[in-house]
Amino acid sequence: MYVAGCVQRTLVTFFLLGVTSPSATQNSIISGSPVSSVTGTVTRVSAVVGGEAELPCDSRPPQRNDSLLLVVWYRDDNPVYSYDTRVPGPTAHWTDDAFSERAQWIGSPTSALRLRDVQSRDRATYRCRVDFQVSPTRNYRIALDVIELPSKPVIFDEYGKEITGVAGPYNEGGDFKLICSVNGGNPIPRVQWLQGDLVLATLGAGDLQPSGPTRTLTLVVRNATRAHQSSIYTCAADNTLLTSPLKTTVRVDLYLRPLTVEILSREQPLSVGRKTELWCRSTGARPPATITWWLGGKQLKSVNKHRELEDGNETQSLLQWTPLKEHNELVLTCRAEHTKFNRSTIESKLPLNIYYVPVATIKLGAKMNPNDIEEGDDVYFECSVDANPPAYKVIWEHNGILLQHNPSGGIILTGNSNMALRNVSRHQAGKYTCTASNVEGDGKSPPLHMQVVYKPLCRKREIKIIGAAVQEPSSVVCEVDAFPPPDTFEWTLNNSAGSTKVDPDRFTVEANEGRSVLTYTPVADVDYGTLSCRATNLAGQQATPCVYTLLPATRPDPPTNCTVYNLTDDSLDLMCLAGYEGGLNCVYIAEVWGNEGLVVNATNGAALWNLRRLGAKRQLKLVVYAANNRGRSEHVTFIVETAPRLSPRTEAQEVWEVNWLFGVVIGVAFIVALILCLALIATRIHHRTRDYEVTIPSSKNQKTAPKRSSTHGPDDRNPDLIPLSKGVSECAPEPPSYAAVATPEPKISTSAHSLPRTQSPCSPVSPHAQYTDSQSDSGRSILNGVARSHREVVTTRTPLLAAHQESCV
Repeated sequence: MYVAGCVQRTLVTFFLLGVTSPSATQNSIISGSPVSSVTGTVTRVSAVVGGEAELPCDSRPPQRNDSLLLVVWYRDDNPVYSYDTRVPGPTAHWTDDAFSERAQWIGSPTSALRLRDVQSRDRATYRCRVDFQVSPTRNYRIALDVIELPSKPVIFDEYGKEITGVAGPYNEGGDFKLICSVNGGNPIPRVQWLQGDLVLATLGAGDLQPSGPTRTLTLVVRNATRAHQSSIYTCAADNTLLTSPLKTTVRVDLYLRPLTVEILSREQPLSVGRKTELWCRSTGARPPATITWWLGGKQLKSVNKHRELEDGNETQSLLQWTPLKEHNELVLTCRAEHTKFNRSTIESKLPLNIYYVPVATIKLGAKMNPNDIEEGDDVYFECSVDANPPAYKVIWEHNGILLQHNPSGGIILTGNSNMALRNVSRHQAGKYTCTASNVEGDGKSPPLHMQVVYKPLCRKREIKIIGAAVQEPSSVVCEVDAFPPPDTFEWTLNNSAGSTKVDPDRFTVEANEGRSVLTYTPVADVDYGTLSCRATNLAGQQATPCVYTLLPATRPDPPTNCTVYNLTDDSLDLMCLAGYEGGLNCVYIAEVWGNEGLVVNATNGAALWNLRRLGAKRQLKLVVYAANNRGRSEHVTFIVETAPRLSPRTEAQEVWEVNWLFGVVIGVAFIVALILCLALIATRIHHRTRDYEVTIPSSKNQKTAPKRSSTHGPDDRNPDLIPLSKGVSECAPEPPSYAAVATPEPKISTSAHSLPRTQSPCSPVSPHAQYTDSQSDSGRSILNGVARSHREVVTTRTPLLAAHQESCV
């Protein structure tokens, strides 16, 4: 900047003194020098305000052995920019404050002064002076014309309201006026109204306008027709070819009268009770015409849907309507009207022809009493059908299942309207319907609910084990299915002391629910045994009682046979076999412990856990136990180690794995083929030797000796459980003594909640009860997808039985 300042001061000094010296000639050449020349041609350059302008100046030396020394730009003989090739770096350029950061010298491909962000004040004639080492100085004159663009056109309606986007709406057949206003612009802009490429009106730069910067052009359209709907009108203003014209566009919207109306769906006949969709189309109306539906002089109260197509010239209305019988031979009318025009309503009419879907009604035979149908009775049904056209078939259904003519099965169908059921059972109770069919469709009758009177039955067939603690009340719920609902219940306690009926004051009866709840409080160990419940209704007493085994509530047994699978670097799945739950609801807990303490604690209703977020390559201790209201079981502890986290496989590893897998497949196929060949050879040898075998006949009276059970049979593995498999069990032998169980003297319960009993060494068991050893393999059951040990009803050695012989429950 210091060098540039020196150059400026040197130039000013030379201009003032007009002195020339040899040394000064090498630094700068002033205007008016004998060796300088000014071209008489003026180059005109146009630029838009805010844009860029390039003022050309040829700085190429005229001789090969010559070179550029200095370029100076003048505005009105005042220097505004200079470029000195003798000064290195950015300081070779000097700029006047008026062009600060806006002017830049361009040396190639053509030399010029580039001016950014052109302003109106930049309009002037510039002179470029070029000094060479040997050649004379050259001067060029450039006239910069700065063009000021007009404002974007603004469109107004005839009331002076600005229009943006949509003009109108105007009425069809009326006139409308659009006014375009443009402000500013130098030179004066030209204003035009265009429709597409068609010029409708033009206001030229020479056309007279009221004084001021605003120019307006009005477009008047008379007797607007449908062709003007959605027409696009554009107002454009321009005063230079350097930029595209400024444009503002509006779309004309018109109110249009409806031209036609027509009911589209005219298929006949219609069907009673079946929803029908009818479309009515009105063309020509904009916005959509108001469409109404009329039947018999009354407007239908239905939901109408209007939709306008892309061209805006069609409106459709959907009527979702369910015809009735009385609508037959009436006239359905669709009316289209427009609130903006005072014209008569346009109508379309449709005479109705109604067909009837069959109306079926089912009822019992005339002599049947619906409240007195018992198992073994014969029941008759009638189906009345009202259809047009007549029904050609009638089908019968029971709880949605089709009934076929089956005399051997007790189902007899006669004609199209009658059905008989022979020797009905309780399973045939339920809903019966008849469906009649004609060409219009199927008509199903309202369901007829037939109930069959039958004796009570247990809702749950299995024998339930209930755990009860001494001096704590326990609720035993007996639920039965019966019709009519049972009115009385009877409870019986069967234990080592005998069989005793329970006082009705000690249980409640919910007849409508078919349920009875007994509250029982054991006082001593002798108060445990088997409870049976029988219900009675109008059909009689329950044949097979509901049986519940009452055992002392204890802590649950720990889970066994725990298996870990799906072991990954951060998770594992654990499954155990559940033990005896102590006669109470039980939960299962799995704890995962690491060096830092407890990692995961999971509780589940079954002995199955999905343990996550364990960490990779860790040695963890798993603690598993069960818990109920009586406490926790013993803990089962074992150690697992999670897998290490695998690194991403490389491409070479993937290729090796593919080759290895291919080799394994080929090897397996070879082994399978070899096994098949050996099996074929062995089969042929067997066929050859079988002809020499001799069959020894056995006598009819020969009896096969029973197989000896394993020394580790079910009873030996668990001597605490004694299976009962017959209707009347035999008394068990004297049990061995237990060191961990006290053997108190037998007591007679005097609790108000205990039950009296009679002495009986052995009690019968109902024939329907079947018992198995809960520790045997057959005693395993799957509950909710989890393997659990299932205990059937058994006789358990308790402190009660330590002093007495085991009783048969």
